[in-house]
Amino acid sequence: MKTVSLRSQEIDMLRSQPCPRKHDDPFWRGHIVPIEADPNKRKSPEPIPRFAGTGVEMALPCLSVTLSRDWCHRRAFLAAGLRPSVTILADGAVIHCWAPARPDPSRLPLVLLHGFGATAIWQWSGHLRPLRRAGFDLYVPDLLFFGASESPRPDRSEAYQARCVMAAMEEHGLRRFGLVGVSYGGFVAYQMAAMFPSAVERVVLCCAGVCLEERDLAEGLFVVSNLIDAAEILLPQRPEKLRQLVRLSFVRPPRIMPSCFLRDYIQVMCTDYAREKVELLHALINERKHLILPEITQPTLIVWGEQDQIFPLELGHRLKRHLGDNAQLVVISNAGHAVNLEKSREFCENIIKFFHGSAYTDQNGLKV
Repeated sequence: MKTVSLRSQEIDMLRSQPCPRKHDDPFWRGHIVPIEADPNKRKSPEPIPRFAGTGVEMALPCLSVTLSRDWCHRRAFLAAGLRPSVTILADGAVIHCWAPARPDPSRLPLVLLHGFGATAIWQWSGHLRPLRRAGFDLYVPDLLFFGASESPRPDRSEAYQARCVMAAMEEHGLRRFGLVGVSYGGFVAYQMAAMFPSAVERVVLCCAGVCLEERDLAEGLFVVSNLIDAAEILLPQRPEKLRQLVRLSFVRPPRIMPSCFLRDYIQVMCTDYAREKVELLHALINERKHLILPEITQPTLIVWGEQDQIFPLELGHRLKRHLGDNAQLVVISNAGHAVNLEKSREFCENIIKFFHGSAYTDQNGLKV
């Protein structure tokens, strides 16, 4: 298989470049390195098949159904006027992000955060067109240990993810923006809204169980009762576990899921950073012991699939009670955890209505 990708050697080289000082906090001193959109024009003498799912690589589609689909997602991002880049932070973290090739100050900046089972391009390629038509400038990063984003630090908390994403958005020139997070991305979005209230104008949380408690596992709120079982499903390494994940995520899953296709998907999408992703999942659950969930002050839209089996609807109602009148809960019928995919049109319509429903303050502090 011939694959051209962003190589680990290149990342090490980029990390060694000096970072311009923009903030007193050394964490924020980063810089953006653009990635050539056409892999055939990039100077990579020793191609290494790494970082599938970033949209950086190009492979012969006939060799892998998953890589073929990955290529289609990548083309959708390019067609939407987005280009890939990496932001190298001072602590060594790398944030890969798709951002507008030509940012338009008249458009509303919107940051989209993916969930645990996908990378940026797999989660959001089907939503780019309606959101672009609605007047948004889209910024779509890969969270740490997904796609080509990584960090040498041992911190696996949502707070660290939030700081890294915020640092990358600062480097892209965003001062104020809207934020949408799906599932695990919603955990990170919630932290960003709490930590950076002057930057996050409004936030959409889709099937994000940020109000879950450690005891919920033992008390039977979920289909699993412990972290080991949860990791085997959410981070599948065998076709039967991926099949189970799909059936839990969709109200109407595909009737036929051949094992050969599932193995192909696992090989391409589920093997990179497997240990780090397990650590992310453990941090997500274990930190609930001591976490006092802050109340965010931004207007918040909570979107939930009525038949969600990953994060049951009870968690959506719990989050609404926690935020009170500052939040509105939209429950979409005949949809599960993957409501953004099963009911993508309704999902986008709710996002657009939420951000355009009242005056929105752009990144320069102006009402639009």
